[in-house]
Amino acid sequence: MKAYRDIDEYIENFTGAGREKLLQIRALVSRHAPGAREAISYGIPTFKLHGNLVHFAAYKEHVGFYPGAAGIEAFKDKLAAYRTSKGTIQFRLEKPLPTKLITDMVKFRVQQNLHNAGKKKTARKS
Repeated sequence: MKAYRDIDEYIENFTGAGREKLLQIRALVSRHAPGAREAISYGIPTFKLHGNLVHFAAYKEHVGFYPGAAGIEAFKDKLAAYRTSKGTIQFRLEKPLPTKLITDMVKFRVQQNLHNAGKKKTARKS
């Protein structure tokens, strides 16, 4: 696996629909997760906000979006049309991205991470 310095370098390796969808996901997360920082984690693009927020990656026939197990569970009723696993959703390259669903999942993860960070701060003060 190649070690990427940043998300730009990762995205440069893709063309066509894969690159387009990576750019779309990056823009959505940037817009709806203010304060989150970009990173490469597990070899793929990642946004961090008090820990991992979401990951995403491109493959031959899909892009993977990784909102974690809680993100999948919270939106399971809206994910029937997609291939999923415990913490992963696959969006086919030939289909439009479900931008509203991704946005809602990002907002959910932001709230979850902020809540968990608040609990940690409270525990440290005790």
